[in-house]
Amino acid sequence: MQDNNSLKILGFVVIGAVILTAAVFLLNKKTAGGETNLDAFAQCLADKNVTMYGTEWCVYCQKEKKNFGDSFRLVPHVDCGKEPNKCAENKIEATPTWIFSDGHRLVGLQGLEKLSQESSCPLP
Repeated sequence: MQDNNSLKILGFVVIGAVILTAAVFLLNKKTAGGETNLDAFAQCLADKNVTMYGTEWCVYCQKEKKNFGDSFRLVPHVDCGKEPNKCAENKIEATPTWIFSDGHRLVGLQGLEKLSQESSCPLP
């Protein structure tokens, strides 16, 4: 009888571990930006000629990129470390700097909500 109880307890522990592992996986996926596909939002920014100027070593640039997840590949961006002339031509003094087609700028970490408001590109 005791062996039967031990098997039941072991079964509950295994089931609990599986549930916990799945919860951790889903939480990590959500916080990493992988749950929501932002391709349409990123493409909208591209269509409206919104460009981010940044550098690889800029912490805020990295956070901005992480907000987009894989969809950042669609966002027009210039790496000032690799293309300093483009950044000088556009008078980039701090990164990240977002430049819109009408010439207005946003300097510093903006986040998706602010970029959506400024560009009129809807978030999913």
